[in-house]
Order: sequence, then C-alpha cells, then structure tokens
Amino acid sequence: MSDTTPQPEDGFYVLVTGANSGLGFAICCRLIDEFLHTRPQSQTLVLIITTRDTRKGTDTVARLQKHLQNVRRKAERSFLGISMLLHRRIQFRQEILDLTSISSVQRHAERLLNSTPKLNAAILNAGIGGWEGLDWLTAIYTLLTDWVHAVTYPSYKVSGVGWLTKPQIPASGNTEKPEEPPLGEVFCANVFGHYLLCHYLAPLLSAHKADEGTVGRIIWTSSLEAYAHTFSLHDFQGLASSMPYEASKRLTDILALTAELPSTAPFVARYLSSNRPLSVSKSKSSMSNANKNTIKPKIYLTHPGICSTGIMPLHHLLTYLMTLAFYIARWLGSQWHGVTAWNGACAPAWVALAQQNTLDAMEEREGKGKWGSATDWWGKERVERTEVEGWGWGGVVGERIRKKGRRRGVKDLTERDRKQFEELGRDCWKEMEQLREEWEARLAAARVGEDLG
Repeated sequence: MSDTTPQPEDGFYVLVTGANSGLGFAICCRLIDEFLHTRPQSQTLVLIITTRDTRKGTDTVARLQKHLQNVRRKAERSFLGISMLLHRRIQFRQEILDLTSISSVQRHAERLLNSTPKLNAAILNAGIGGWEGLDWLTAIYTLLTDWVHAVTYPSYKVSGVGWLTKPQIPASGNTEKPEEPPLGEVFCANVFGHYLLCHYLAPLLSAHKADEGTVGRIIWTSSLEAYAHTFSLHDFQGLASSMPYEASKRLTDILALTAELPSTAPFVARYLSSNRPLSVSKSKSSMSNANKNTIKPKIYLTHPGICSTGIMPLHHLLTYLMTLAFYIARWLGSQWHGVTAWNGACAPAWVALAQQNTLDAMEEREGKGKWGSATDWWGKERVERTEVEGWGWGGVVGERIRKKGRRRGVKDLTERDRKQFEELGRDCWKEMEQLREEWEARLAAARVGEDLG
C-alpha cells in the first residue's frame, strides 16, 4: 500500500483479521450494514481486511463489493435513508498477514503505520482450531443423552498435540542458524500473533484525543469453549495439551478481562506504549511521534456463540448434519446457537461500532465482561453477557446469577476465585510481555525483519 493513499477526512478505520471466510467475512458485512445505518453520511468506513495471500484478499474484496451492491439495491427498493454514494462511504483495503510468522506481523504493522492515520478498532478474529477429527463414540453418546450441552460445550473433538509454527529464523547462506525455542502454532495463530500486532499498532490505536469521546478498541474473539481446566501456566502455549484451542481461548479471556486491573497495569502500560521510537519513525507516518494528548486503547472481549463455519475440518455431509444439530439445539432453548456466521458477528460488530459512553456505562455498571452473540428461538440476534469461570459475568462478587445459557457445573463467583483470577491475569500478562521481548530481541539479533519493539 502506498504512503500517498488518500485518507478520508472523517474516516472510521477498522482492521479485521481472517476476513476471507466464515465469521470474519460476516463481521465485515455486518460492519458495512450497521455503519451505514448508524453513522453520519459524512463519515467513511475504511475496512482493512487481512488474509494469508493475495488471491484470498482479492476474492474477499470482490465479495464485499458485491455485498455493498446488494445493500444499495435493497436501499433503493425500500426507500431507506442511506446515501447512494456508497462507494464513497465504504472503502476496502487488503493486507497480507500470517499470524504464525512474527516477521509477517511486523511487516504488516509497518505498512499500516506508514499508510494509515489511525485505527478505531482492531477485531482479532483469525485463528485455527488445531483439530484432527472427532471421537465418534463420545459424540454420539453425549448427543443422545444431553443434546444441547453436547453441541454447546463439546467434549469429543480430537486435537493435534504439539503443533509448532515454521521456524521464525530462516537459515541464511553459510551462517549457522541460531537455535530458537518452540512456538506453538495454535497459540501463535490465536493469541501471540494478534498480541504482537496490537502492540506494534498501538500508535494508531492511540491516535484519538481525549476530547473526541472515543478510544481505539482492541476486540478479541474468544469462545464458549474457553474452559478453565484447559489452561496451565506450566504449559503456557498449550504444547502438551490435548485441547490447545480451548487453552488459547482461556488465555484470551484472562488477558482481556484483567487488562484494566491495577495488578496488571505495569505490563499493560508497557504493551500499549506508543511513545518509544519505532523502526518506521523516519517514514511519513503521521503517528511516528507520540502525541501527549492521545489516550490509550481499550481491550474488549467477545465471542460468536455457536455458528457453522469451516474452522472444524468436516466432510460436506457432516457439515450439514452439524448445522442441523445446531438448529435443533436452538429450538430446544439454547440462546448461544446463532448457527449462521451473520448472527455470530453480532457481538464483535456491536462492540466495534457502539458509542463509547454506552460501552463505558455498561462496563462501569456490570463490570468488565465477555460480550457474546446470542439469539432467540426464531434466530433474532442480540448481545449477551457471558459467564467466565473465576470471573463471573463482570468480576463482581455477589452479582446477579443468570441461569439461561449458563454452562453446567460452573460455580458462583467467590472472593477467593476473583483474587485467583486476578493473580493469574498478572502472571499471564507478565509472561506475554516476556515472550514478546524475547522474540523481538531474538529476531533483531538474527536480522529478521525489523525490530518494532
């Protein structure tokens, strides 16, 4: 992307990772629709989508353009008050990003720092499941004995164990390749790659002045399957775990929900720091120099409920049967089975576009929470608070218990649980910062990419 790319005067810049299919594509479509209906016509949505290769990116932009055309035709038929100059109100940019490659994350961040004046939101959606198949006996038994629970909190997925990323430091000529520690593929794709990305993009996410009434938003995508028992500090990357996906989502919950606590403040401040020299400081980026009037971004946590996407490798027939099972669960009373990716995109799109005073008021009243995409029996979507083991619905002891959609066996929050969760959050933030600094130093010493830290 060129440094001379025109920037909208009143642009709303949103980055969506993993936008080429499933939930990521639905988030983009939902952002377009809701932006057009809720934002002033003078404002432009600049949607920055990331995919792993150019072909996927080009195809994604073409499909988003087609969606935009459909929105225009629908508006014309319905006489909706939407400007017909939609091409001026919605802009697309595509970027190549491989979250399992630290140098790819660094290059992507440098391109954005050189070409983008700010980021209003970064929706961290991309990731991998790491599953290899199903335990069919367990799947059939749990479906027959407890249908809704079985398709909401499955215990029959078979995961790969010990999956690693490709080497971060390639061999070069006759130079002896330095040894590097293992880096878990699921951990890197789901957590660490995004973590690094938002650290490098902190100048753009912080490019909002206090009088604007908004802040940059880092929006993590978690899951209902972020079980407490799957994560251990002793196996931080989940390399020995038989449930590495679930462990990565549990870590996501811990990081996001403890990001504003006093105990994590030193690590979070270092992570979101944007006043240190960057390797792109000599570029034309308007964010090269820190602005003392800007404010730090906020971190939010969402999940899509249960929707039918391609993250689980299944035969087409099994995918249809899985989708039917999800519909049946919803008809039996589950609020988490939105089934479609469009319904799953409800929570992340809402958090990205909601007014700042609305988000602030809700989290001040109910505590820091996990926002989930929920539906009623008919499939009408809404955003619901979701219980997190050890944190409850908002980290408030004695909060109102919400039985609908609650996972069986989760206990009410106690002061002891709350304290342990906060201590775990501090330890996780400390470990993440240490990992970041170690890998940046390692790659810088090997002259891989740029040292953006």
